[in-house]
Amino acid sequence: MAPRGDGSGAAEEAAVVEAEKRPISTVVIVIAMQTEALPLVNRFQLVEDRDSLFPKGVPWVRYYGTYKDLNVNLIWPGKDPLFGVDSVGTISASLVTYASIQALQPDLIINAGTAGGFKAKGASLSDVFLASEVAFHDRRIPIPVFDLYGVGLRQAFSTPNLVKELSLKVGKLSTGDSLDMSQQDEATIIANDAAIKDMEGAAVAYVADILKVPAIFVKAVTDIVDGDKPTAEEFLQNLAAVTAALDQTVSQVVEFISGKCLSEL
Repeated sequence: MAPRGDGSGAAEEAAVVEAEKRPISTVVIVIAMQTEALPLVNRFQLVEDRDSLFPKGVPWVRYYGTYKDLNVNLIWPGKDPLFGVDSVGTISASLVTYASIQALQPDLIINAGTAGGFKAKGASLSDVFLASEVAFHDRRIPIPVFDLYGVGLRQAFSTPNLVKELSLKVGKLSTGDSLDMSQQDEATIIANDAAIKDMEGAAVAYVADILKVPAIFVKAVTDIVDGDKPTAEEFLQNLAAVTAALDQTVSQVVEFISGKCLSEL
């Protein structure tokens, strides 16, 4: 069980060290789109939780099961009740991450999904990245210190052995609530030195950080943001194929995690 941020600094640090030496027992995979989620549900033979752990009336969906020694929980924010589309973006991601941590007390969070990639940073279609750090690019607060809060830079949990074993690309992830990229967004993304951009990662990182749960971010590239094609068109064109690459990599991540401690990742 991961430690929670409600004790003294020294006690909390000791609890973190202790937790990193215990075998990982429970993982939560936060994934925004049904298209991204279902291949993993099928691969791990997860079942939908009909007696939901979540508040009555919310669209959030939990699939669960076991793989070797791991309790695997896949959390999908579900379809928006009003518009009937996937509940993408930072608000839903924050809510389901918080609710999942409270209900399941995971040892590790995996935020998996698709992302836009920047060819200037070495990204190509279907590449799968493990984010080294995450930040926002659309929270502009031009006041000292508030500007840093708006960017919200956070480090992902370090997994050098996982990166080496799976030969994953590593890059910085920038998050915003729009699929397109305004000039102001672009300037901040460049300042963030991001190789990939998504709509959930930094929100998941924020919640995981304040609740002291390690989090990693696995992102597969559906579109080249600094390429020639319109983002929405390229995203939809490549979604199915790239989701297959995401499914394979997340499965390999879960396989690698099984039987290990956090300190061995």
